[in-house]
Amino acid sequence: MKLAVDVHYRSKTAVAGGVAFRDWCDSRETALYRSRCREPVSYVPGCFFRRELPCILHLLDEHALTPDTIVVDGFVYLDGERVPGLGKYLFDALGKRSPVIGVAKGKYVTAPDSLSVFRGKSRRPLYVTSVGIPI
Repeated sequence: MKLAVDVHYRSKTAVAGGVAFRDWCDSRETALYRSRCREPVSYVPGCFFRRELPCILHLLDEHALTPDTIVVDGFVYLDGERVPGLGKYLFDALGKRSPVIGVAKGKYVTAPDSLSVFRGKSRRPLYVTSVGIPI
């Protein structure tokens, strides 16, 4: 199973969500998951993982999920290869068992342009990084 995850924040809580699917070309999910997290920490630039990681780990634990690949909304490496981001911290927290692909909508200041991927006719790129799986 592959799992795409994201976290939505409210004033005093956060909700982590996951969409499970079998194959990259699937047009429908196989399952949806949701977990509520209390008191998320404040956002600190460059330390996004401190806010998101506990919520994602809670989602995986609460639903006993062991995906073979995880897609996160964010970077695996902030510079593309060495400076860890959310995805690398998640990979390490899971004992390096599940490869992680990071897909970010905005460019982090140290991210190289080589990470950009354009979808169809879009003029705005996504930034893709990975660990445990070739880019």
